[in-house]
Amino acid sequence: MISFLLLLLLSPISTTASTAAYPTVPGTADTSASASLNDNLTPIRRELYGDGRIFDISHRYTSNLPAYRSDNGLGQFLQLAASMKNGSFANISEMKFSVHTGTHVDAPGHFFDHYFDAGFDVDTLDLEVLNGPGLLIDVPRDSNITAEVMKSLNIPKGVTRVLFRTLNTDRRLMFKSKFDTSFVGFTEDGAKWLVQNTDIKLVGIDYLSVGAWSEMVSTHLVFLESKEALIKFQAF
Repeated sequence: MISFLLLLLLSPISTTASTAAYPTVPGTADTSASASLNDNLTPIRRELYGDGRIFDISHRYTSNLPAYRSDNGLGQFLQLAASMKNGSFANISEMKFSVHTGTHVDAPGHFFDHYFDAGFDVDTLDLEVLNGPGLLIDVPRDSNITAEVMKSLNIPKGVTRVLFRTLNTDRRLMFKSKFDTSFVGFTEDGAKWLVQNTDIKLVGIDYLSVGAWSEMVSTHLVFLESKEALIKFQAF
């Protein structure tokens, strides 16, 4: 899995710039340059690039970012292994955390062990699929993404990248530290309908799993069976 993704989108997304200091280490004081010098050195956190042509839709890693099956979010994942304030010649950070959190991409080996053993990791995915024009589409809020829902969306032929915005966004699940199993996701028949009836090669959804909790495994198997045909990512 990888932890971030940049997409050029056809549909607009509202973004808010963040000015929080880096690193976001729980329990530490503000160590940004602006805290010790002046506000002219406050870093700019950008989500828009190229005059609005590119949107960075990845979530920043913070201690309260939801993580798979965690009640307390990601927790402390970043620390300074070496600090200039403590006499080191440079600041050197180290991280340790589950990769099943934040905005990530599933590798073919995530649910197929023979792919895992053969080395089909995220570095085998096609970057041309991961980058380029995409369609942001709102899904009916009263259902998981079933075959019936997929048919009703009338996604045009030729569209290869789709972000599915669901009730998860309305509920702001990615901003709640406790993992919530009631999230909206694809059902097995919805995944099959997409694979069999659309040209979509990249599927994005707004929480930590593309598959609904009740059909987690079967949905992933549908999407990842063909190691080169479809890439899915979560938590935009």
